[in-house]
Amino acid sequence: MSQEPQTAAVPDADEVEDVREIQVLEFKLGGETYCVDIEYVSEIVDRGSLTAVPNAPAYVDGVMDLRGRTTSIVNPKALLNLDTGEGESKRIVIFDSSKFEDDAAVGWLVDEVYQVVRVDADEIEEPPLEKDDSIEGVIKRDGELVIWISPVDAVAAH
Repeated sequence: MSQEPQTAAVPDADEVEDVREIQVLEFKLGGETYCVDIEYVSEIVDRGSLTAVPNAPAYVDGVMDLRGRTTSIVNPKALLNLDTGEGESKRIVIFDSSKFEDDAAVGWLVDEVYQVVRVDADEIEEPPLEKDDSIEGVIKRDGELVIWISPVDAVAAH
């Protein structure tokens, strides 16, 4: 029986494909860290002035003109019924409109954008509550929990 020597540092191509890695954008809402799949994110912009929209849902803070397109700016704290305090929302995560059923231009107001992180699929735990479809899972990282949210499901639920 002949065996080829294998090194642990260099996995072969078959092993690499078995590990499902996801890139997520981490951001802060109040005192908690949340993330979304980077596939949904189009860009990140500084918060500018927003125009209020009469009779808009409570979770819509207003709209802004982003490169000639009217973009709804959503407050995810209100959308997800989060009690996250009054952190100042300084950044807007703009989502890829093609990911939404109605091709909506949507952005989320977040307190701070942290980083893009690679996460192995086996690091993601099921959400503790079954009732909220917008929560994809929970990622334990550096002793803290990061809540993974689906922006499409969160907006569709309202």
